Amino acid sequence: MRTLGAILAGGASRRFGSDKALAMLGGRTLLDHALDALAPHCDAVVVVGRAGGIADWPRPGMGPLGAIAGALDRAASEGFAQVLSAPVDCVRLPGDLAALLSPAPAFLDSQPVIGLWPVAVLGELKAMLEAEYDLAMRAFARRIGARAVQCDFAPPNINSLADLERLAKS
Repeated sequence: MRTLGAILAGGASRRFGSDKALAMLGGRTLLDHALDALAPHCDAVVVVGRAGGIADWPRPGMGPLGAIAGALDRAASEGFAQVLSAPVDCVRLPGDLAALLSPAPAFLDSQPVIGLWPVAVLGELKAMLEAEYDLAMRAFARRIGARAVQCDFAPPNINSLADLERLAKS
């Protein structure tokens, strides 16, 4: 089953204060780290929500679900069966991520943006986004019957410069 990896990399973050994707960690951008972390789990990886990448669907500003919809739309048009999503600030992922989340739909309970989403749920997601009702990741997961997967690995979540500094020291 072909899997398209999607790095959700929207612009400036309110809590972070600037564009997370371009923040530096160990001499490389968070975007570069995230691409390297997701690539081993997918047949191809794309960036969503940035110039030169895939656009959010139906428009920017819809949060992670808009990015996932954009990725699922691209996956459907290119013959992929599913999308494995991760946020741009997730620079480390479990080594067995794809196996943990199979079969789709499923997500990491500790960080629901990290999920495996079948292309077949694109219609449900588009309906949610068009209605603009409860656009939380967990609401989407409930709507499509996705499993919350427990994992001993805690992916880093960088929401502030202090979080980035702590990660750089670890």
